[in-house]
Amino acid sequence: MKHIQLKTALPGPKSLEILERRKNALPAGLAKSTEVVVERASGALVWDVDDNQLIDLAGGIGMINVGHCNDAVVDAIKAQVDKYIHTCTLVTTMEPYVELAELLNDITPGDFKKKTLLANSGSEAVENAVNVAKYYTKRNSVLCFEGAYHGRTLLTLSLTSKYSLFKKGMGPFVSDIYRIPAPNLYRKLPGMTDDEYVQYCIKQLDIAFISQVDPESLAAIIIEPVMGEGGFIPMPKAYLQKIRKVCDKYGIVMIADEIQCGAGRTGKFYAVEHFDVVPDVVVSAKSIGAGMPISATTGRAEIMDAPHPGGVGGTYGGSPVACVAAIEAIKIIKSESFLTRVNQVGELMRSTLENWKKKYAIIGDVRGLGAMQLVEFVKDRDSKDPDMDVTLEIIRDAVSQGLIMIRAGLFSNCLRLLPPIVITDEQLTEALGVLEEAIKRADDKRK
Repeated sequence: MKHIQLKTALPGPKSLEILERRKNALPAGLAKSTEVVVERASGALVWDVDDNQLIDLAGGIGMINVGHCNDAVVDAIKAQVDKYIHTCTLVTTMEPYVELAELLNDITPGDFKKKTLLANSGSEAVENAVNVAKYYTKRNSVLCFEGAYHGRTLLTLSLTSKYSLFKKGMGPFVSDIYRIPAPNLYRKLPGMTDDEYVQYCIKQLDIAFISQVDPESLAAIIIEPVMGEGGFIPMPKAYLQKIRKVCDKYGIVMIADEIQCGAGRTGKFYAVEHFDVVPDVVVSAKSIGAGMPISATTGRAEIMDAPHPGGVGGTYGGSPVACVAAIEAIKIIKSESFLTRVNQVGELMRSTLENWKKKYAIIGDVRGLGAMQLVEFVKDRDSKDPDMDVTLEIIRDAVSQGLIMIRAGLFSNCLRLLPPIVITDEQLTEALGVLEEAIKRADDKRK
């Protein structure tokens, strides 16, 4: 049985009507990657308002690892809503907040006492992490990396790369933020081996502490163990370990942004666990809430305790409805069976993508970790010139055939795969087949 079932052209008539309403009611800057108008969703399937059945390879940009409308999550939400919805953590104590914090404190890497502060979005959690690090160290500077995405508040936008898409017209930005290139093995310097390139990047980090910023003025270094928006770039193990050593030497807080790469997506609960590095603070969001708005900043107790009473918090942070959803999601994600399935999904995607690379000249690279996989499209494999036009063409083609897809990459020339981990082999194989046909059509045009 086919899992993609189209009853109309996409978008269908009902979708077109709502899309027109969206155009008139929502700001133009709120972009969308597809013309899909959702009616309902379950597992890895989405139905639009025209009753077309689609396969989701975007997963809400990686926020629905346990699948759409997971039964345990839905049941927990319903039960909590029947009790009470919210009373505000700044006013009362709610057990779901405490229970979720205990759970995160337990599973976050590090053999030391931890504490957790909850918020609503990844941006808020990153902002909390940086602010707490500044308070703890009594320093103001922060080091981040090219290609990074950390959010859209003023502080987190200041930390984010990709100027034309995210930052144009939004300045001035926060001062005392320093940015250096992150290692990207696909775009390493000509003639270098992978190891030589990593050592070169490590040397550039040392040079940055001479040319850009005094390490003793840094409150934090923030990095994604696997870069998300920047193009699913796993950081080399030696590079992350170098950052850890620098932080230890100069008393800098190491912050791991696990918003997209965490919650089991790479085959471990946190991606940083692959690299034998323990950060001081870990930021979580997206899939820990299984679709509910919640985020967490988890770190060493002495760092998290630094701000004065009243120095952190927000009205909706730690909503009990979102907390119970997160508790159920985390219980599922940390199970051995779920993490095993992550690797199975990742292996199926990666083997398929590697095969495509052999067949289609427009594919420059395939990469990722676990079930976080990506295809990078180029105009020429030798020059590696990014081809954002072909990427958009392929996505539009695939979406018209019943897939939900999104781009990524500093140059917007990458196609990222973030399906719900509960996707079946049959669903994934069908989706990848549809996607390959779109890639083949684009490749044939360019021969």
